[in-house]
Amino acid sequence: MKKYIIAIYLRLSKEDDRWKDESNSITMQRALLVKYVEENFTDYELREFCDDGYTGTNFDRPGMQEMLKRIKGGEINCVIVKDFSRFARDYVELGSYLEQIFPFLGVRFISVGDGYDSSSYQGSIADLDVNFKNLLYDLYSKDLSEKVRASLAIRKEKGQYVSASSPFGYEKAPEDRHALLVAEDEAEVVRRIFSLTLDGHTSVEIAKLFNETGVKTPIQFKIEKGKTSRKPKGGRFLWSSSIVCRILRDETYIGNIVQKKYTRDFVGGKNRLHPREEWLVSYGHHEPIINKEDFDRVQEGRGKKKLPQRDPTHPLVGKLVCGCCKKNLSYNRRINPYFTCYQRYSNTLENCVSKVNVMFMEQYILFKLQDKLEAEGEQERLCMEEAGRLGREISVIKDKKRMLSARLEDLNRQKFESYQKYVDGWTETFQSDTAAVKRAEEELMVFNEQLQELETAYNRIKSGESGNSGGRFAELTKEMIGRYIDKVLVYDEQHIEILWKENYG
Repeated sequence: MKKYIIAIYLRLSKEDDRWKDESNSITMQRALLVKYVEENFTDYELREFCDDGYTGTNFDRPGMQEMLKRIKGGEINCVIVKDFSRFARDYVELGSYLEQIFPFLGVRFISVGDGYDSSSYQGSIADLDVNFKNLLYDLYSKDLSEKVRASLAIRKEKGQYVSASSPFGYEKAPEDRHALLVAEDEAEVVRRIFSLTLDGHTSVEIAKLFNETGVKTPIQFKIEKGKTSRKPKGGRFLWSSSIVCRILRDETYIGNIVQKKYTRDFVGGKNRLHPREEWLVSYGHHEPIINKEDFDRVQEGRGKKKLPQRDPTHPLVGKLVCGCCKKNLSYNRRINPYFTCYQRYSNTLENCVSKVNVMFMEQYILFKLQDKLEAEGEQERLCMEEAGRLGREISVIKDKKRMLSARLEDLNRQKFESYQKYVDGWTETFQSDTAAVKRAEEELMVFNEQLQELETAYNRIKSGESGNSGGRFAELTKEMIGRYIDKVLVYDEQHIEILWKENYG
Protein backbone atom coordinates (compact mmCIF):
# COMPACT_ATOMS: atom_id res chain seq x y z
CA MET A 1 0.00 0.00 0.00
CA LYS A 2 1.30 3.48 -0.91
CA LYS A 3 2.62 5.60 1.93
CA TYR A 4 1.23 9.13 1.94
CA ILE A 5 3.10 12.21 3.12
CA ILE A 6 0.03 14.29 3.93
CA ALA A 7 -0.14 18.06 4.23
CA ILE A 8 -3.21 19.44 5.98
CA TYR A 9 -3.70 23.10 5.09
CA LEU A 10 -5.56 25.46 7.43
CA ARG A 11 -6.55 29.05 6.68
CA LEU A 12 -8.57 31.71 8.46
CA SER A 13 -8.96 35.14 6.89
CA LYS A 14 -9.78 38.43 8.59
CA GLU A 15 -13.14 38.37 6.85
CA ASP A 16 -13.91 34.96 8.37
CA ASP A 17 -13.05 36.28 11.81
CA ARG A 18 -15.18 39.38 11.32
CA TRP A 19 -18.24 37.34 10.46
CA LYS A 20 -17.65 35.01 13.44
CA ASP A 21 -17.86 31.75 11.49
CA GLU A 22 -16.75 29.40 14.28
CA SER A 23 -16.79 26.34 12.00
CA ASN A 24 -13.96 27.91 10.04
CA SER A 25 -11.67 28.50 13.03
CA ILE A 26 -8.15 27.07 12.88
CA THR A 27 -8.87 24.77 15.83
CA MET A 28 -12.02 23.36 14.23
CA GLN A 29 -10.32 22.89 10.86
CA ARG A 30 -7.40 21.05 12.47
CA ALA A 31 -9.67 18.73 14.46
CA LEU A 32 -11.76 17.93 11.37
CA LEU A 33 -8.80 17.17 9.12
CA VAL A 34 -6.83 15.12 11.68
CA LYS A 35 -9.91 13.02 12.33
CA TYR A 36 -10.42 12.50 8.59
CA VAL A 37 -6.82 11.35 8.14
CA GLU A 38 -6.99 8.95 11.07
CA GLU A 39 -10.20 7.39 9.72
CA ASN A 40 -9.16 7.09 6.07
CA PHE A 41 -5.38 6.48 6.04
CA THR A 42 -3.20 3.85 7.68
CA ASP A 43 0.36 4.36 6.41
CA TYR A 44 1.07 8.10 6.47
CA GLU A 45 3.14 10.98 7.82
CA LEU A 46 1.36 14.22 8.70
CA ARG A 47 2.52 17.79 8.06
CA GLU A 48 0.59 20.94 8.96
CA PHE A 49 0.65 24.31 7.17
CA CYS A 50 -1.36 27.25 8.47
CA ASP A 51 -2.19 30.83 7.44
CA ASP A 52 -4.12 32.75 10.08
CA GLY A 53 -5.47 36.12 8.94
CA TYR A 54 -4.72 35.81 5.19
CA THR A 55 -7.09 36.26 2.26
CA GLY A 56 -7.80 33.35 -0.06
CA THR A 57 -7.95 35.53 -3.18
CA ASN A 58 -4.24 35.03 -3.91
CA PHE A 59 -1.42 32.64 -3.03
CA ASP A 60 0.81 35.21 -1.31
CA ARG A 61 0.60 33.44 2.06
CA PRO A 62 3.63 32.14 4.02
CA GLY A 63 2.07 28.80 4.94
CA MET A 64 0.83 28.22 1.41
CA GLN A 65 4.20 29.15 -0.12
CA GLU A 66 6.06 26.79 2.22
CA MET A 67 3.66 23.95 1.40
CA LEU A 68 3.96 24.50 -2.36
CA LYS A 69 7.76 24.61 -2.03
CA ARG A 70 7.77 21.21 -0.32
CA ILE A 71 5.34 19.81 -2.87
CA LYS A 72 7.61 20.87 -5.72
CA GLY A 73 10.52 19.26 -3.86
CA GLY A 74 8.70 15.92 -3.83
CA GLU A 75 8.27 15.91 -0.05
CA ILE A 76 4.44 15.81 -0.09
CA ASN A 77 2.11 13.65 -2.18
CA CYS A 78 -1.28 14.44 -0.63
CA VAL A 79 -3.01 17.71 0.35
CA ILE A 80 -6.17 17.82 2.47
CA VAL A 81 -8.29 20.91 3.19
CA LYS A 82 -11.64 21.56 4.88
CA ASP A 83 -13.15 22.96 1.67
CA PHE A 84 -12.00 24.54 -1.59
CA SER A 85 -12.27 28.07 -0.19
CA ARG A 86 -9.62 27.30 2.45
CA PHE A 87 -7.12 26.51 -0.33
CA ALA A 88 -8.13 29.30 -2.73
CA ARG A 89 -11.06 31.51 -3.62
CA ASP A 90 -9.77 32.33 -7.07
CA TYR A 91 -11.64 30.10 -9.51
CA VAL A 92 -9.00 30.09 -12.24
CA GLU A 93 -6.05 29.47 -9.91
CA LEU A 94 -7.84 26.67 -8.05
CA GLY A 95 -8.80 25.01 -11.32
CA SER A 96 -5.17 25.12 -12.50
CA TYR A 97 -3.98 23.30 -9.37
CA LEU A 98 -6.78 20.72 -9.42
CA GLU A 99 -6.60 19.83 -13.10
CA GLN A 100 -3.00 20.53 -14.13
CA ILE A 101 -0.36 21.19 -11.46
CA PHE A 102 -1.24 18.59 -8.80
CA PRO A 103 -1.91 15.78 -11.31
CA PHE A 104 1.43 16.52 -13.01
CA LEU A 105 3.27 16.36 -9.67
CA GLY A 106 1.41 13.21 -8.62
CA VAL A 107 -0.26 14.91 -5.66
CA ARG A 108 -3.62 13.70 -4.39
CA PHE A 109 -5.97 16.51 -3.35
CA ILE A 110 -8.89 16.09 -0.95
CA SER A 111 -11.52 18.64 0.05
CA VAL A 112 -13.39 17.07 2.96
CA GLY A 113 -16.37 19.42 3.08
CA ASP A 114 -16.93 19.25 -0.68
CA GLY A 115 -16.61 15.46 -0.85
CA TYR A 116 -13.86 15.83 -3.44
CA ASP A 117 -10.96 13.38 -3.83
CA SER A 118 -8.77 13.73 -6.92
CA SER A 119 -8.08 9.98 -6.88
CA SER A 120 -11.71 9.56 -8.01
CA TYR A 121 -11.02 11.67 -11.09
CA GLN A 122 -7.94 9.95 -12.49
CA GLY A 123 -7.58 10.75 -16.17
CA SER A 124 -10.49 13.23 -16.28
CA ILE A 125 -11.33 16.69 -15.04
CA ALA A 126 -13.57 17.28 -12.04
CA ASP A 127 -17.31 17.23 -12.64
CA LEU A 128 -19.50 20.28 -13.18
CA ASP A 129 -20.55 20.41 -9.53
CA VAL A 130 -16.95 20.92 -8.38
CA ASN A 131 -16.27 23.60 -10.98
CA PHE A 132 -19.50 25.39 -10.14
CA LYS A 133 -18.60 25.42 -6.44
CA ASN A 134 -15.19 26.88 -7.28
CA LEU A 135 -16.83 29.67 -9.25
CA LEU A 136 -19.27 30.39 -6.43
CA TYR A 137 -16.42 30.60 -3.92
CA ASP A 138 -14.59 33.03 -6.21
CA LEU A 139 -17.65 35.26 -6.68
CA TYR A 140 -18.58 35.03 -3.00
CA SER A 141 -15.08 36.06 -1.91
CA LYS A 142 -14.97 39.10 -4.17
CA ASP A 143 -18.52 40.12 -3.19
CA LEU A 144 -17.78 39.70 0.53
CA SER A 145 -14.52 41.64 0.24
CA GLU A 146 -16.24 44.53 -1.52
CA LYS A 147 -18.96 44.62 1.15
CA VAL A 148 -16.35 44.63 3.91
CA ARG A 149 -14.41 47.43 2.18
CA ALA A 150 -17.59 49.49 1.78
CA SER A 151 -18.53 48.94 5.42
CA LEU A 152 -15.05 49.96 6.60
CA ALA A 153 -15.11 53.08 4.39
CA ILE A 154 -18.39 54.22 6.00
CA ARG A 155 -17.01 53.68 9.50
CA LYS A 156 -13.81 55.58 8.64
CA GLU A 157 -15.88 58.52 7.36
CA LYS A 158 -17.67 58.53 10.72
CA GLY A 159 -14.31 58.75 12.48
CA GLN A 160 -14.44 55.24 13.98
CA TYR A 161 -11.24 53.30 14.67
CA VAL A 162 -11.50 50.15 12.54
CA SER A 163 -8.11 48.45 12.82
CA ALA A 164 -8.11 44.90 14.18
CA SER A 165 -5.44 45.73 16.80
CA SER A 166 -4.96 48.76 19.02
CA PRO A 167 -1.86 50.98 18.69
CA PHE A 168 0.90 50.74 21.29
CA GLY A 169 -0.15 52.80 24.31
CA TYR A 170 -3.87 52.13 23.88
CA GLU A 171 -6.41 49.34 24.21
CA LYS A 172 -9.91 48.98 22.81
CA ALA A 173 -12.81 49.94 25.06
CA PRO A 174 -14.67 46.83 26.34
CA GLU A 175 -18.06 48.29 25.42
CA ASP A 176 -17.03 49.79 22.05
CA ARG A 177 -14.31 48.21 19.89
CA HIS A 178 -14.14 51.41 17.80
CA ALA A 179 -13.07 53.49 20.81
CA LEU A 180 -9.55 53.66 22.31
CA LEU A 181 -8.59 53.90 25.98
CA VAL A 182 -5.14 54.72 27.33
CA ALA A 183 -3.17 51.65 28.51
CA GLU A 184 -1.13 53.27 31.28
CA ASP A 185 1.69 50.69 31.40
CA GLU A 186 2.36 51.16 27.67
CA ALA A 187 1.61 54.90 27.68
CA GLU A 188 4.35 55.47 30.24
CA VAL A 189 6.90 54.09 27.75
CA VAL A 190 5.53 56.39 25.01
CA ARG A 191 5.80 59.44 27.30
CA ARG A 192 9.36 58.48 28.16
CA ILE A 193 10.33 58.24 24.48
CA PHE A 194 9.00 61.73 23.75
CA SER A 195 10.59 63.15 26.90
CA LEU A 196 14.01 61.72 26.03
CA THR A 197 13.70 63.02 22.48
CA LEU A 198 12.88 66.53 23.71
CA ASP A 199 15.96 66.31 25.95
CA GLY A 200 18.07 65.85 22.82
CA HIS A 201 18.50 62.07 22.68
CA THR A 202 18.42 60.35 19.28
CA SER A 203 16.23 57.34 18.44
CA VAL A 204 19.36 55.14 18.43
CA GLU A 205 20.34 56.32 21.92
CA ILE A 206 16.81 55.74 23.24
CA ALA A 207 16.67 52.22 21.80
CA LYS A 208 20.07 51.40 23.31
CA LEU A 209 19.02 52.76 26.71
CA PHE A 210 15.80 50.72 26.68
CA ASN A 211 17.68 47.55 25.76
CA GLU A 212 20.23 48.13 28.52
CA THR A 213 17.56 48.79 31.17
CA GLY A 214 15.21 46.00 30.05
CA VAL A 215 12.23 48.12 28.96
CA LYS A 216 9.66 45.82 27.35
CA THR A 217 9.11 46.22 23.60
CA PRO A 218 5.60 46.75 22.13
CA ILE A 219 5.45 43.13 20.97
CA GLN A 220 6.32 41.92 24.48
CA PHE A 221 3.41 43.88 25.93
CA LYS A 222 1.09 42.24 23.38
CA ILE A 223 2.41 38.76 24.13
CA GLU A 224 2.01 39.21 27.90
CA LYS A 225 -1.57 40.41 27.37
CA GLY A 226 -2.38 37.41 25.17
CA LYS A 227 -2.95 39.48 22.03
CA THR A 228 -0.38 37.65 19.91
CA SER A 229 2.35 35.00 19.98
CA ARG A 230 5.77 35.27 18.41
CA LYS A 231 9.34 34.06 18.89
CA PRO A 232 12.18 36.59 18.76
CA LYS A 233 15.14 36.41 16.40
CA GLY A 234 18.35 35.82 18.32
CA GLY A 235 16.43 34.70 21.43
CA ARG A 236 15.45 38.18 22.64
CA PHE A 237 13.12 41.01 21.65
CA LEU A 238 15.05 44.27 21.23
CA TRP A 239 14.21 47.91 20.69
CA SER A 240 15.45 49.43 17.45
CA SER A 241 15.67 53.01 16.23
CA SER A 242 12.94 52.28 13.66
CA ILE A 243 10.47 51.30 16.41
CA VAL A 244 11.23 54.52 18.30
CA CYS A 245 10.87 56.60 15.12
CA ARG A 246 7.53 54.99 14.30
CA ILE A 247 6.19 55.99 17.72
CA LEU A 248 7.57 59.55 17.46
CA ARG A 249 5.76 60.29 14.19
CA ASP A 250 2.41 58.66 15.08
CA GLU A 251 -0.40 61.23 15.46
CA THR A 252 -2.39 58.68 17.48
CA TYR A 253 -0.57 59.94 20.57
CA ILE A 254 -2.09 63.44 20.29
CA GLY A 255 -5.62 62.02 20.04
CA ASN A 256 -5.95 61.84 16.24
CA ILE A 257 -6.80 58.88 14.04
CA VAL A 258 -5.22 58.89 10.58
CA GLN A 259 -6.98 56.62 8.09
CA LYS A 260 -7.17 56.09 4.33
CA LYS A 261 -3.39 56.32 4.05
CA TYR A 262 -3.43 53.25 1.83
CA THR A 263 -5.86 51.62 -0.57
CA ARG A 264 -5.87 48.49 -2.68
CA ASP A 265 -6.69 48.81 -6.34
CA PHE A 266 -8.33 45.38 -6.32
CA VAL A 267 -9.08 42.50 -3.96
CA GLY A 268 -5.83 40.76 -3.05
CA GLY A 269 -3.72 43.55 -4.59
CA LYS A 270 -0.91 45.53 -2.96
CA ASN A 271 -1.40 48.60 -0.79
CA ARG A 272 -0.88 51.97 -2.48
CA LEU A 273 0.09 55.03 -0.42
CA HIS A 274 -2.12 58.10 -0.90
CA PRO A 275 -0.77 61.68 -0.93
CA ARG A 276 -0.86 63.30 2.52
CA GLU A 277 -3.69 65.67 1.53
CA GLU A 278 -5.96 62.69 0.79
CA TRP A 279 -5.60 61.10 4.22
CA LEU A 280 -8.67 61.08 6.48
CA VAL A 281 -7.80 62.54 9.88
CA SER A 282 -10.26 62.40 12.80
CA TYR A 283 -9.15 65.01 15.34
CA GLY A 284 -9.78 64.55 19.05
CA HIS A 285 -10.91 60.96 18.58
CA HIS A 286 -9.56 59.74 21.93
CA GLU A 287 -7.59 60.85 24.98
CA PRO A 288 -4.07 61.99 24.01
CA ILE A 289 -0.92 60.66 25.64
CA ILE A 290 1.32 63.49 24.38
CA ASN A 291 0.29 67.16 24.18
CA LYS A 292 0.34 68.69 20.70
CA GLU A 293 3.00 71.28 21.53
CA ASP A 294 5.53 68.61 22.52
CA PHE A 295 4.57 66.49 19.51
CA ASP A 296 5.11 69.41 17.12
CA ARG A 297 8.47 70.24 18.71
CA VAL A 298 9.61 66.65 18.18
CA GLN A 299 8.56 66.74 14.50
CA GLU A 300 10.52 69.97 13.92
CA GLY A 301 13.78 68.32 14.89
CA ARG A 302 13.26 65.11 12.93
CA GLY A 303 14.10 64.10 9.37
CA LYS A 304 17.03 66.47 8.92
CA LYS A 305 19.83 63.91 9.03
CA LYS A 306 20.55 62.04 5.82
CA LEU A 307 20.78 58.30 6.33
CA PRO A 308 23.66 56.33 4.81
CA GLN A 309 22.91 55.32 1.25
CA ARG A 310 21.76 51.72 0.98
CA ASP A 311 21.14 49.55 -2.03
CA PRO A 312 18.38 46.93 -1.59
CA THR A 313 19.09 45.46 -5.03
CA HIS A 314 22.45 43.85 -4.16
CA PRO A 315 22.04 40.08 -4.61
CA LEU A 316 23.23 39.34 -1.06
CA VAL A 317 20.75 41.71 0.63
CA GLY A 318 18.39 39.60 2.75
CA LYS A 319 20.77 36.64 2.83
CA LEU A 320 23.54 37.92 5.13
CA VAL A 321 22.64 37.66 8.81
CA CYS A 322 24.54 39.01 11.82
CA GLY A 323 25.85 35.98 13.70
CA CYS A 324 25.39 37.80 17.00
CA CYS A 325 21.87 39.32 16.96
CA LYS A 326 20.51 37.31 13.96
CA LYS A 327 19.27 40.46 12.18
CA ASN A 328 19.81 41.01 8.46
CA LEU A 329 22.92 42.95 7.53
CA SER A 330 22.48 46.22 5.63
CA TYR A 331 24.35 47.18 2.47
CA ASN A 332 26.21 50.49 2.64
CA ARG A 333 27.19 51.79 -0.78
CA ARG A 334 30.31 53.90 -0.46
CA ILE A 335 33.59 54.11 -2.40
CA ASN A 336 34.45 50.83 -0.66
CA PRO A 337 31.00 49.28 -0.05
CA TYR A 338 30.42 47.09 2.97
CA PHE A 339 27.77 45.18 4.91
CA THR A 340 27.05 46.16 8.49
CA CYS A 341 24.63 45.45 11.35
CA TYR A 342 22.85 48.70 12.20
CA GLN A 343 21.34 47.04 15.28
CA ARG A 344 24.74 47.29 17.00
CA TYR A 345 24.02 50.95 17.72
CA SER A 346 20.91 50.24 19.76
CA ASN A 347 21.15 46.73 21.24
CA THR A 348 23.27 45.67 24.19
CA LEU A 349 25.26 43.02 22.31
CA GLU A 350 28.98 43.59 21.88
CA ASN A 351 29.77 41.31 18.95
CA CYS A 352 27.43 42.51 16.19
CA VAL A 353 29.05 42.90 12.78
CA SER A 354 30.71 46.28 12.40
CA LYS A 355 31.88 46.01 8.81
CA VAL A 356 32.58 43.31 6.22
CA ASN A 357 33.82 44.21 2.77
CA VAL A 358 31.32 43.56 -0.03
CA MET A 359 33.88 42.35 -2.59
CA PHE A 360 35.37 39.97 -0.03
CA MET A 361 31.93 38.51 0.79
CA GLU A 362 31.08 38.08 -2.89
CA GLN A 363 34.34 36.29 -3.67
CA TYR A 364 34.21 34.14 -0.52
CA ILE A 365 30.65 32.94 -1.17
CA LEU A 366 31.36 32.46 -4.89
CA PHE A 367 34.43 30.35 -4.10
CA LYS A 368 32.54 28.20 -1.57
CA LEU A 369 29.62 27.76 -3.95
CA GLN A 370 31.87 26.74 -6.83
CA ASP A 371 33.70 24.18 -4.70
CA LYS A 372 30.42 22.74 -3.44
CA LEU A 373 28.88 22.44 -6.88
CA GLU A 374 32.02 20.90 -8.35
CA ALA A 375 32.00 18.27 -5.61
CA GLU A 376 28.35 17.49 -6.39
CA GLY A 377 28.74 17.52 -10.18
CA GLU A 378 26.59 20.63 -10.52
CA GLN A 379 29.29 23.00 -11.71
CA GLU A 380 29.12 22.27 -15.43
CA ARG A 381 25.33 22.42 -15.55
CA LEU A 382 25.25 25.72 -13.66
CA CYS A 383 27.89 27.20 -15.96
CA MET A 384 25.73 26.25 -18.94
CA GLU A 385 22.73 27.91 -17.30
CA GLU A 386 24.77 31.01 -16.52
CA ALA A 387 26.01 31.15 -20.12
CA GLY A 388 22.40 30.87 -21.29
CA ARG A 389 21.33 33.69 -18.97
CA LEU A 390 24.16 35.91 -20.18
CA GLY A 391 23.32 35.07 -23.77
CA ARG A 392 19.72 36.16 -23.24
CA GLU A 393 20.81 39.41 -21.61
CA ILE A 394 23.18 40.07 -24.50
CA SER A 395 20.33 39.58 -26.98
CA VAL A 396 18.11 42.01 -25.03
CA ILE A 397 20.86 44.67 -24.90
CA LYS A 398 21.53 44.26 -28.61
CA ASP A 399 17.83 44.73 -29.38
CA LYS A 400 17.76 47.88 -27.24
CA LYS A 401 20.89 49.13 -29.01
CA ARG A 402 19.31 48.59 -32.43
CA MET A 403 16.15 50.48 -31.46
CA LEU A 404 18.12 53.31 -29.86
CA SER A 405 20.47 53.55 -32.86
CA ALA A 406 17.46 53.80 -35.16
CA ARG A 407 16.00 56.56 -32.98
CA LEU A 408 19.31 58.42 -32.94
CA GLU A 409 19.54 58.12 -36.70
CA ASP A 410 15.99 59.48 -37.01
CA LEU A 411 16.80 62.44 -34.72
CA ASN A 412 19.91 63.27 -36.74
CA ARG A 413 17.90 63.02 -39.97
CA GLN A 414 15.29 65.42 -38.57
CA LYS A 415 18.10 67.76 -37.52
CA PHE A 416 19.59 67.71 -41.03
CA GLU A 417 16.20 68.28 -42.69
CA SER A 418 15.47 71.19 -40.36
CA TYR A 419 18.85 72.70 -41.18
CA GLN A 420 18.22 72.31 -44.94
CA LYS A 421 14.84 74.06 -44.67
CA TYR A 422 16.47 76.89 -42.73
CA VAL A 423 19.28 77.27 -45.31
CA ASP A 424 16.83 77.16 -48.22
CA GLY A 425 14.67 79.82 -46.59
CA TRP A 426 11.64 77.63 -45.92
CA THR A 427 11.80 78.34 -42.17
CA GLU A 428 12.96 81.36 -40.22
CA THR A 429 14.56 79.35 -37.42
CA PHE A 430 16.71 76.23 -37.19
CA GLN A 431 15.07 73.78 -34.78
CA SER A 432 16.94 70.83 -33.35
CA ASP A 433 16.15 68.63 -30.34
CA THR A 434 19.73 68.68 -29.09
CA ALA A 435 18.77 67.42 -25.62
CA ALA A 436 17.09 64.32 -27.05
CA VAL A 437 20.12 63.58 -29.22
CA LYS A 438 22.44 63.94 -26.23
CA ARG A 439 20.27 61.62 -24.10
CA ALA A 440 20.19 59.00 -26.84
CA GLU A 441 23.97 59.17 -27.27
CA GLU A 442 24.50 58.79 -23.50
CA GLU A 443 22.12 55.81 -23.34
CA LEU A 444 23.88 54.22 -26.29
CA MET A 445 27.20 54.59 -24.50
CA VAL A 446 25.76 52.86 -21.42
CA PHE A 447 24.43 50.00 -23.55
CA ASN A 448 27.85 49.58 -25.16
CA GLU A 449 29.50 49.32 -21.73
CA GLN A 450 26.92 46.80 -20.52
CA LEU A 451 27.27 44.77 -23.67
CA GLN A 452 31.05 44.68 -23.35
CA GLU A 453 30.83 43.43 -19.74
CA LEU A 454 28.26 40.78 -20.60
CA GLU A 455 30.17 39.51 -23.64
CA THR A 456 33.40 39.34 -21.62
CA ALA A 457 31.72 37.25 -18.93
CA TYR A 458 29.99 35.07 -21.55
CA ASN A 459 33.21 34.39 -23.48
CA ARG A 460 35.06 33.67 -20.25
CA ILE A 461 32.60 30.95 -19.30
CA LYS A 462 32.42 29.46 -22.78
CA SER A 463 36.20 29.32 -23.14
CA GLY A 464 36.79 28.01 -19.61
CA GLU A 465 39.07 30.90 -18.59
CA SER A 466 37.02 32.40 -15.77
CA GLY A 467 38.96 31.10 -12.81
CA ASN A 468 41.39 28.57 -11.50
CA SER A 469 39.76 25.82 -13.51
CA GLY A 470 37.87 25.68 -16.76
CA GLY A 471 34.16 26.37 -16.80
CA ARG A 472 34.01 28.23 -13.46
CA PHE A 473 31.50 31.08 -13.49
CA ALA A 474 32.87 34.53 -12.73
CA GLU A 475 29.97 36.33 -11.03
CA LEU A 476 27.69 35.69 -8.09
CA THR A 477 24.13 36.21 -9.29
CA LYS A 478 20.81 36.55 -7.49
CA GLU A 479 19.57 33.38 -9.21
CA MET A 480 22.47 31.30 -7.84
CA ILE A 481 22.05 32.69 -4.34
CA GLY A 482 18.30 32.10 -4.36
CA ARG A 483 18.66 28.53 -5.55
CA TYR A 484 21.44 27.27 -3.29
CA ILE A 485 21.79 29.51 -0.24
CA ASP A 486 19.32 29.89 2.61
CA LYS A 487 21.28 32.23 4.90
CA VAL A 488 24.88 33.28 5.54
CA LEU A 489 25.75 33.82 9.21
CA VAL A 490 28.49 36.44 9.46
CA TYR A 491 30.46 36.99 12.66
CA ASP A 492 33.42 38.74 11.02
CA GLU A 493 35.51 38.21 7.88
CA GLN A 494 37.27 35.22 9.49
CA HIS A 495 34.12 33.50 10.76
CA ILE A 496 31.40 32.92 8.19
CA GLU A 497 28.88 30.07 8.07
CA ILE A 498 26.86 29.34 4.90
CA LEU A 499 23.51 27.61 5.48
CA TRP A 500 22.68 25.74 2.26
CA LYS A 501 19.13 25.12 1.13
CA GLU A 502 17.64 21.66 1.53
CA ASN A 503 18.94 19.09 -0.95
CA TYR A 504 22.15 21.13 -1.21
CA GLY A 505 23.38 21.05 2.39
